[in-house]
Amino acid sequence: MYTTGLKKTENVWISPKTDFADFELDEIYHFINRRERTETKENTYVMTMTSRFPRQIVGFAVENSRSPSIIQQIVDSAAPAGTYHTDGYSIYQAVDFLGRHNQNWLNKNDTCGVESVNADLRHYIPGLRRRSRIFYRTLETFRAVLSVFIDAYNKFGEYKLNRKPNQICRSVFDFL
Repeated sequence: MYTTGLKKTENVWISPKTDFADFELDEIYHFINRRERTETKENTYVMTMTSRFPRQIVGFAVENSRSPSIIQQIVDSAAPAGTYHTDGYSIYQAVDFLGRHNQNWLNKNDTCGVESVNADLRHYIPGLRRRSRIFYRTLETFRAVLSVFIDAYNKFGEYKLNRKPNQICRSVFDFL
């Protein structure tokens, strides 16, 4: 099911060419199911951890809350990195990182890679794009869609890393 060279354990994909010097963590939110406008809406969070080189998603979780225990599971399930870069969100202070933790309170200079990956998630996955047209009714469906896409996204990253200079870059859709 998975290409040779990508190792999958639970929600973590590791490429053999992954540089474990820098990982970046961030989260995006969305909603599950359609709710009336009068009801309070509960967020569903997609927490991602990416490697800087190659730009691949090495860990993710989809949960209804952003708790330190969930982020800790993501960090523990991946190989240890030298430095973990996060934004200024205070919940990251409660996580025990295996390497150095660089929390940037002022701007997102250190997390631009994971912000780009999160933008790709919103771009390619229709359920993250428009709530009015496509929405996920259950958390399990949302996790399954993300799991399939992340597998294809990482295969695409592996392909771009190994391509020849004159070879045309294909689309992430070719790996679905």
